[in-house]
Amino acid sequence: MAAPGWEGIAERLIREAQERGEFQDLPLHGKPLPRRENPYAREMALAYDLLQDAGVSPPWIEADKEARSWLDRRDALLATARNTTPAMRRTLERDLTIAVNRYNAAVERVNAEAPTPRQHRVRLVLRGELETLHRAIDDHRDRN
Repeated sequence: MAAPGWEGIAERLIREAQERGEFQDLPLHGKPLPRRENPYAREMALAYDLLQDAGVSPPWIEADKEARSWLDRRDALLATARNTTPAMRRTLERDLTIAVNRYNAAVERVNAEAPTPRQHRVRLVLRGELETLHRAIDDHRDRN
């Protein structure tokens, strides 16, 4: 007789555990499992549910979190620029350039990995962000 395959072994282990009553105390024993609706998951729904149960997010969601944190950093730099001196201009330019470049790198990952274009983000244009920074610095200088 051939050795049992993995499926046969798994079925036997499950049956033996059931016979010992090891599944009796499960929170949803005898009830259907709740469905988590995710309109973007499609054929990946089970994989996303497993990741969520393990406390892990899909890579594109992690990249989106990173992108949002770089946007927050950009906003903080622009807020700082409204209350700073022109002497800090170079430092703020450097920090803003880093934030924009890292945001754009995270956006590239989001856009490459997200399941549909609805989750895509728009890249920032460094020149426009620096112009916004310069206006904020100049407005502060003009007020003082």
